[in-house]
Amino acid sequence: MQVLSLSLRDFRSYHDARVELGEGLTVVTGPNGAGKTNLLEGLYFACTGRSCRTSNEREVVSFGAGAARAVLTCEGDDGLHELSIGFEPGRHKLMRVDGATVERMLDVESRPLVSVFLPDRLELVKGAPALRRAHLDQFVSALWPARAETRRLYSQALAQRNALIARIRSGRGSRASLESWDAQLARHGIVLMADRRRAADLLAEPFGRLGAALGLHDEPRVSYRPRSRASDPAQLIAELAERIDGDLERGFTGHGPHRDDLATEHGDHDLRAYGSQGQQRLALLGLLLAEREVISEHRPAPPLMLLDDVMSELDRDRRQSLVDLLRSTAGQSVITATDLEHVPGSTDDDVTHLAVADGRLLAAAK
Repeated sequence: MQVLSLSLRDFRSYHDARVELGEGLTVVTGPNGAGKTNLLEGLYFACTGRSCRTSNEREVVSFGAGAARAVLTCEGDDGLHELSIGFEPGRHKLMRVDGATVERMLDVESRPLVSVFLPDRLELVKGAPALRRAHLDQFVSALWPARAETRRLYSQALAQRNALIARIRSGRGSRASLESWDAQLARHGIVLMADRRRAADLLAEPFGRLGAALGLHDEPRVSYRPRSRASDPAQLIAELAERIDGDLERGFTGHGPHRDDLATEHGDHDLRAYGSQGQQRLALLGLLLAEREVISEHRPAPPLMLLDDVMSELDRDRRQSLVDLLRSTAGQSVITATDLEHVPGSTDDDVTHLAVADGRLLAAAK
């Protein structure tokens, strides 16, 4: 799936803009505050129906405007598609694919998959496990879309079990009634753990190889760290039963796949605790590139990669390594930079250059 163009109307700093992406690498340049990140956010918004920068989506609507609109055209083996999203604060988003209204853009098979690097996303490496769990589940869904249901069913069973724990603590419920929810939680939890483990195993080799290529030379590794040791529902049920007194004391379920983690390591060190910011940045890039490679082997097309301000803290050799990796594989990538010279090879004929300032497209040259 190739993204051809994006049109933005009253989206962030863009009152009315249209850009066309190249088949491979597109470089967006402009001074700080010119609207480079806003353009990447617009691409992500059109592909997913949500912002990659804020949970308060009122912020995407231009100051003084009543609504924002993003329209993306793309082309796959089955022809052209148009994805459009209209957003007016206080109302449901109006999302359409080829003119037909859809409830969730994430469920649309004809949309481009997208992967994004933002400086704030270093929290994925150095932040709380919940961020990595959610990211791993998104990766599972990208690989095997039907598996997304497992995470939803597990979350529902967990919520019901926690609600029952609250009733038991208040004297309005019976411990015996936990058995049915333990069984459901364990059934979905074992499947969820198996999906996560398989996905992490697929990432292991490309993460090590690509991480080393980017400069993490001391055996970079990514691994799944489940909280439970259970291999079947009966074993997970037994683990939950052993911990019920602690759950009742805390007021919630403290054991299970909702406490899992995805670890990135460099040599003998966990990068979350002991990695420098530079190493954490390289690990995040290596993880996103590894995911792109694995997805390209399981889905019709690799995800569109959006890389914001990725070059600012990389030295010359690592900048070159990153660009070489992006250009050596199929798929589209968009990189933002303040200066064109920060992106090696950006003046080559097969690289598209977009210059922006104050929410306006200044130039588009191939």
